[in-house]
Amino acid sequence: MFMGEYQHTIDDKGRMIVPAKFRDALGAQFIVTRGLDNCLFVYPKEEWAVLEQKLKSLPLMKADARAFTRFFFSGATECELDKQGRINIPNTLCEYAKLDKDCVVLGVSNRVEIWSKQVWENYFQQSEESFNEIAEKLVDFNFDL
Repeated sequence: MFMGEYQHTIDDKGRMIVPAKFRDALGAQFIVTRGLDNCLFVYPKEEWAVLEQKLKSLPLMKADARAFTRFFFSGATECELDKQGRINIPNTLCEYAKLDKDCVVLGVSNRVEIWSKQVWENYFQQSEESFNEIAEKLVDFNFDL
C-alpha cells in the first residue's frame, strides 16, 4: 500500500526521484499515465494489469468508455528507475500535469500520484474546504470512518 506525501523536484531533463518508500512496491518497472484532476497516476505492473482488465470490460459501443480508455492508455508509458532512483517523465505527461520544477508525490493506496506543487496546493485547499461534505456523501457507498 502506498501512503504519504513527499516534496520533490523535476530537473530540466524531466527526471524525478521516486520516494525511497515507494520504490520496492513499484518494482523495477511500472506504468505512468495521465490521471484525473491533472495529475499523473503511477501503477505497479500488477495493479496496472488489474486496471487493464477492468478497462477492457467497458462496453466498446459506449462513447464515454472509448474516450476514457483512449485517454488512459494513450498517455501510458513504462518507466524504470535509474541507479539514482529517478524516472524520466515524458514531456507529454509533464505538460498534461503542468509539471515544471516543484512537484508533490502522493501515496494513494494502490497507486502513486505525481502533482505539480501549485496544482496540488489549489486542489488540496478546495478539497479541504469541502472535506466534511465529501465524507458525508461517502455514506451512500456504505463507507464509515
